[in-house]
Amino acid sequence: MAASAVQTIFNGTVTLEESTVAELGASLRGELIELCDAAYDEARTLYNAMIDKHPALIARCRDVADVMAAVDFARDNDVLLAVRGGGHSGPGLALCDGGLVIDLSLMRGIRVDPSHRTVRVEPGCRWGDVDHATHPFGLAVPSGAISTTGVPGLTLGGGHGYLTRKYGLTIDNLLEADVVLADGRFVTAGPRENEDLFWAIRGGGGNFGVVTSFLFRAHPVDTVYAGVTLWPLDEAPDVMKWYRHFSTKVPVDLYGFFAFLTVPPGPPFPENLHLKKMCGVVWCYIGPVDQVGQVFAPVRESARPAFEQLGPVPFPQVQSQFDALYPPGYQWYWKGDFVNELGDEAVELHLKHAAALPTPFSTMHLYPIDGAVHEVAPDATAWSYRDATWSMVIVGVDPDPANRQKITTWARDYWEALHPYSAGGAYTNFMMDEGAERVRATYRDNYERLVDVKTKYDPTNLFRVNQNIRPRT
Repeated sequence: MAASAVQTIFNGTVTLEESTVAELGASLRGELIELCDAAYDEARTLYNAMIDKHPALIARCRDVADVMAAVDFARDNDVLLAVRGGGHSGPGLALCDGGLVIDLSLMRGIRVDPSHRTVRVEPGCRWGDVDHATHPFGLAVPSGAISTTGVPGLTLGGGHGYLTRKYGLTIDNLLEADVVLADGRFVTAGPRENEDLFWAIRGGGGNFGVVTSFLFRAHPVDTVYAGVTLWPLDEAPDVMKWYRHFSTKVPVDLYGFFAFLTVPPGPPFPENLHLKKMCGVVWCYIGPVDQVGQVFAPVRESARPAFEQLGPVPFPQVQSQFDALYPPGYQWYWKGDFVNELGDEAVELHLKHAAALPTPFSTMHLYPIDGAVHEVAPDATAWSYRDATWSMVIVGVDPDPANRQKITTWARDYWEALHPYSAGGAYTNFMMDEGAERVRATYRDNYERLVDVKTKYDPTNLFRVNQNIRPRT
């Protein structure tokens, strides 16, 4: 750590002596990065290049003791605190301006217990790390759709992806978690200890502490039958109307999310489709191999796709298939909603905005969250939308900062048109920084209970750089 030439100023108001900052640095096994350090700009870079925040300090923690020291420092010195896992937060809630960031990226240990089908995961891991560790044992943990996503953010927000219809949300497979609380204590939250905290972290985000270890249940998933089917954009109304019935009636072994997209200019897509706006479904089937033909027959016979590529692939390949298309460093703006029904009027609005996709990387996805998700009571975890059918995300993306306003305006306009047809709230991981009422709408009847837990475990709102649940005063 380079020595500071002047006192470190936090939040524009709190001034600390160099010696106080130096004491934090000396207490860490990891690295304390300041504005003057060569590693600073790299350390403050997030997946979403639209975010440009400047923390005063970044503590790259190597172990739980480092996390505890950093939490104590922020609390005792009244310093704004943010927690960074994988850095995929759309609104940039992994960083803060003028405060301290707890960076967990060095804590990347994983231990698979194949006999009990469990996986212990440290918070610096990304889902590709987990897939790499579990796949040799023929196991997988339900997660998302891009393997570079961090484990903490996706999990604490709920977590849905290819295995959700069969095995539930990521939080439905969380068995326990180790947490550093605002008062510096280290506790385990699970079904038999700190049950209220365990309830809250399953969907309530990073409001309650820093999770330093996750214990997940894994499931027998190895080679799956997966791929994509595409249709011309002018057929989208018929395809969406077919999809809204088909996707909810098929066995839970079959998962398919609907998308509007611009076809990438490369394999496996034929040249005549390159950069063409189309609609599609991305499939993942984890059921018996001898039933593949029967399961996909209605797709080929009823929907009749213009392009199809389906076949057996290792599950980690499915999880990482979009990584190259969406590398770190692009401009991102997204908006989300839970959706119960796809009525004809909503379908027409979808087509209108899909026809205006502003860049080749911009898209809209409808992720199924029925099946096993619906089998859990809405008050069993903080995630309350157990009755929703899809989780929708509208995503403006482009590598060029000059297109920032264009992708933002398109995503907002699209969302405002479709929001009246939504269930009201959204998956917190698909929200920008949208205010307290939007957070309340996301948790519905669970919100007041979350406030109770927040008040108990973080009464001063130390952990507030998030989709914040404010404690009672």
